[in-house]
Amino acid sequence: MTELIWEGKYLDAKKSAPVRIALPFQAVETVNESAQERQRTLDLLTAGQDPEWRNRLIWGDKKYVLPSLLPEFGGRVDLIYIDPPFDTGADFSYPVVIPEHEAEEETGLFVKEPSILEQKAYRDTWGRGLDSYLQWFFETVVLLRELLVEDGSIFVHLDWHAGHYAKLILDEVFGIENFRNQIAWYYYNRFAADGQNFGRKYDMIFWYSKGSKVHYRPIDEARDEPQRRLLRKKVEGVAVNVKDEDNKLVYYDQTTRRVDDVWRIPLVPPASGEFLSYPTQKPQALLERVITACSNENDLVLDCFVGSGTAAVAAELSNRRWIACDLSRFAVHTTRKRLLGIPTVRPFMVQNLGKYERQAWQAAEFAAPDDIRQRESRYREFLLDLYHATPISGHAWLHGVKRGRMVHVGPVDAPITLADVKALAAEVWRSVGQGEKAPKTAAVDVLGWEFAFELHELARQIAAEAKVEVSFKKIPREVLDKRAVEQGDIRFFELAALTMDMKVRKRDAVLTIKDFVLPSEDLPEEVRRAIRHWSQCIDYWAVDWDYKVDTFHNQWQTYRTRKNQTLGTTAEHTYEKAGHYTILVKAIDILGNDTTKAIDIEVS
Repeated sequence: MTELIWEGKYLDAKKSAPVRIALPFQAVETVNESAQERQRTLDLLTAGQDPEWRNRLIWGDKKYVLPSLLPEFGGRVDLIYIDPPFDTGADFSYPVVIPEHEAEEETGLFVKEPSILEQKAYRDTWGRGLDSYLQWFFETVVLLRELLVEDGSIFVHLDWHAGHYAKLILDEVFGIENFRNQIAWYYYNRFAADGQNFGRKYDMIFWYSKGSKVHYRPIDEARDEPQRRLLRKKVEGVAVNVKDEDNKLVYYDQTTRRVDDVWRIPLVPPASGEFLSYPTQKPQALLERVITACSNENDLVLDCFVGSGTAAVAAELSNRRWIACDLSRFAVHTTRKRLLGIPTVRPFMVQNLGKYERQAWQAAEFAAPDDIRQRESRYREFLLDLYHATPISGHAWLHGVKRGRMVHVGPVDAPITLADVKALAAEVWRSVGQGEKAPKTAAVDVLGWEFAFELHELARQIAAEAKVEVSFKKIPREVLDKRAVEQGDIRFFELAALTMDMKVRKRDAVLTIKDFVLPSEDLPEEVRRAIRHWSQCIDYWAVDWDYKVDTFHNQWQTYRTRKNQTLGTTAEHTYEKAGHYTILVKAIDILGNDTTKAIDIEVS
């Protein structure tokens, strides 16, 4: 057969293969799960049995997510829909709403540029032009095919930028004999400006099956106007016209038509309740048609470029199981909010690859099989270099110095804890002024991948008592990528701080947000000017009223919507039993980043 060749497709006369590192997923949140359901899950796990199915919302790069899904879901996904990048940087940008503070204020809007991680993914996809895109697309669909059941289907949504190239790759991976349709999604309500070409008003959706058998259910849609048709019936296997008792032909009004490969579905109008201001948002009607035609209830649907969450929402409303993934943290947050807007939404999990991905990276990047201490040293030196700090030796907790401040580098597989901060504060004081590279002031920057929930306020209090200035810096996930490192795309941001007020009266608890500090260096200048009150920085917050030091169980939440920009700052809960409880609060800011805080209470 005819084969499309591009630079990088073959290495040493063999096709380049996708990454196949299977890493365990970490559950970072369960949403809409009752206390009874939570306990049942724990009981099943304790008994060594598989817990009941939970739909999954996964934050991560599909380069690692897809191979990590294979051990559990290889050959088990019934339907895949993907809407990958079309060759435009805007695929990773999105508008961020700055909510009003006072009623008379106007809601602001700015475009959130791609994060470093999203820019990295864009470079991987289009960095070498069409060649790198084709390799990226080829590796993706190879893994997706392996996830499908034998009678499963995949729908690949593209446009004029790369659709014709993608068709040849899909022919190669799935077999030209398994090509079913090239569907034209005609969005007739889009304004097409005059130019040197006909207006572009449709996308193409390629439908392939994995094998010769496929699930397909024909769909009828309403006609714009009824059409008069001859009534016909079969007589001895032949269709003949029906006549009445006067021998006159019988007619009827046909109000529906069978859906063909031109889908006339409008773009989501800005005035509709479905509209999210998300650049790549697709209409819910489009995904509902795909899901209805090519899957049954309780089938498993996968979208690894979920964006605004339309596929997950359509699958949820159609009573399908679903797995939704995206590289963008903001896309995951947007999808979570849309799902919570469904009154009957079933419990689902939010997952990532977390520390397991970092452990695999550390072992591969700083390999020293005979000396673990040497591997740890190489790892710390690498991060100190990215942070532009100078390595120092002779200390247990202090690893470098930068601009007169000491620097601590946290491990890949454990959070920074309060005990760590206490030890750091003590060692900082012993080191001040001791030696040529020693700091002149008692200050330390703490670099960490994760931080204990209660750390921010308590650690600062302890550091203040010890007269040590401490700053907590998040190690960005981008350090795992060589290309991002080589191009200098690494920034360490300071942690946000959440201040809560807790009132307990017998078994009633009242929780109120009193302050939220988002470091100004994380915000564009136009955002800093627009924000008049700290509450404008929060888009969503949720509470686990009985945190068990496992997964955050979202038992209460409030969030802003397009229709209602108001955000409540108080949550109330009544406990059934007296005792000690840990409350965990999660706040998500307007950029999609989350901040957590733990509070211990006694209920009488």
